[in-house]
Amino acid sequence: MGTLINDASCVAIRLRQARKDMGISQKYLGELAGIDSNSASARINQYETAKHTPHFTILKRLGQVLDVPVSFFYEEDDEVADIILKLHRLIDPQKKEVLALIATALHERT
Repeated sequence: MGTLINDASCVAIRLRQARKDMGISQKYLGELAGIDSNSASARINQYETAKHTPHFTILKRLGQVLDVPVSFFYEEDDEVADIILKLHRLIDPQKKEVLALIATALHERT
């Protein structure tokens, strides 16, 4: 098991991580997600500092811009979050291969 994040700040930490990995500003992320330009930076900052938590629909749009699935934002375990990101970015045939490998590994454990 990887490092666990406090659930109250999980969305904030994952959002900041994904934005920084993409190398874009809070304002630009907000604008790309459809937030008004005048408040984009402040709103993303409030989300990243856990002052406010974005509604699911906004989080979904942020995830689309950042190329991360919504489940990534809610994952408390760093290793599982990394797996979620990597699996998300695979093409379908690769995903099937990974799932088959996991099924085989689980079967071998029993």
